[in-house]
Amino acid sequence: MNANDTDRRLKSRGVILLLSVSIIAICAIVYELGIGSLSSYLLGNSIYQFSITIGLFMTAMGIGSYLSKYITGQLITAFIRVELVIGCIGGFSCPILFAAYSFKFIYVPIMWTLIILIGTLIGLELPLLTRIFREYTTLRVALANALTFDYLGGLIGALAFPLLLLPLLGIFETSLVMGLANLAVVIGNLILFRREIQHFKQTVAVTVLVITGLVAALVISNPVSRYLEQRVYADRIILSKASKYQRIVVTRWKDDVRLYINGRLQFSAMDEYRYHEALIHPAASLIPSRAQVLVLGGGDGLAAREILKYDDVDEITVVDLDPMITDLASTDSTLRQLNQNALHSPKVKVVNQDAQQFLEATDRRFNLIIIDLPDPSDESLVSLYSDTFYRIVKHRLAKDGLAVTQSSSPFFAQNAFWCIHQTIESAGLYATAYHVNVPSFGEWGFNLFGEWQIDPQKITITVPTRFLSNKTLVPLFVFDKDIDEVETQINTLLTPILLFYHREGWESWGL
Repeated sequence: MNANDTDRRLKSRGVILLLSVSIIAICAIVYELGIGSLSSYLLGNSIYQFSITIGLFMTAMGIGSYLSKYITGQLITAFIRVELVIGCIGGFSCPILFAAYSFKFIYVPIMWTLIILIGTLIGLELPLLTRIFREYTTLRVALANALTFDYLGGLIGALAFPLLLLPLLGIFETSLVMGLANLAVVIGNLILFRREIQHFKQTVAVTVLVITGLVAALVISNPVSRYLEQRVYADRIILSKASKYQRIVVTRWKDDVRLYINGRLQFSAMDEYRYHEALIHPAASLIPSRAQVLVLGGGDGLAAREILKYDDVDEITVVDLDPMITDLASTDSTLRQLNQNALHSPKVKVVNQDAQQFLEATDRRFNLIIIDLPDPSDESLVSLYSDTFYRIVKHRLAKDGLAVTQSSSPFFAQNAFWCIHQTIESAGLYATAYHVNVPSFGEWGFNLFGEWQIDPQKITITVPTRFLSNKTLVPLFVFDKDIDEVETQINTLLTPILLFYHREGWESWGL
């Protein structure tokens, strides 16, 4: 072999090794994000789940880096074997966790074990690669190149996960694809270093076996993921989709259709009318005009259905972040039947935008603002229950207008409910609390508010209802001793105490 051939061989090895670093970094960050996202979806409390995932992952990487010093020979063989194990464990990590969730008590130990294993193995990779690089260049250049491509791969993985992988593949399939990416690194290095690898044939055989397992899992991923997801829900899943924002599941048992977002129940067809009638009609009955109505959230169209009962409504603007929800409510025959084709009404305008961004961008004023957002169970939602948010709402209300917000359960999350009430009042608004029993949810609460004090005695329901009546309406504004007002802190953007109140309340009931 002449000098030119030697140079070309060294350059090709350098290119493959640098590509290996980038692919490894992409896989590592995606495994980390996948486990954190899946745990947030299944267990809630996204800050905690991602903090635990990142903390354990970084610690395990440090352990792996430390252990790498004990590998003293056959570096490329050791690297390929480590990569094989990562491809196998990392690739199957999310399917394993999804299966483990069926037995909830083992989920957390398995999650921690997977994070530590994957993190330790990834911690081994970069020191090994750097030492392999060292055989072809100086230590200074080896470190610079390895770290540069490692950080670049991390950036690519961090962007690809939310923008491409999650919406196109879903969490289940993404981890399998990343496992195959790790195996692609193995194949490239097997080809390039075949003469230097110990037990080459056995390594090739194991590589083929792992690839076969990952490809087979990918082929059957849809039925397997549906089966595993079905085990999470009591009723038959009739629809399951992942948008860029959330996981949407619809289940059915006889006539009971239920919508879940990220595993949390949004409504049951058997009793949703109790919730939506209570949400809409007390406020709508008190105002002199309902010409312009704004619904924040409510992409299922059920709130709009109730508002359309009033003849003087000119326009209902439904602002929901996720177009998949509003599209589903507009096209799915079951949901259209429930919302009585409300989103197809010429009076209804759908805007897919963040609620606060919409309020900040518009200069319109509304006679009635309905805030039908999910519970403040994570960081992305708790800001929509802050004093800042309610001040913005105040400026979008017409002179005689009213707003109402769903406010979680005064029974299961008493502190959270009254925190919302007192936060509204801190924004210079008059708030009146009331509650209703919704069997699928339990005791549920609302806060009606505006720049004038309302009198529940003056509420008169004038539209057809299934549940609410003038006779039974006033008692909704009376709270029993065990759910009556308690003093709480104000929920602000900088101190989102509501998140703690909400989590503390529901977790105390094991919910």
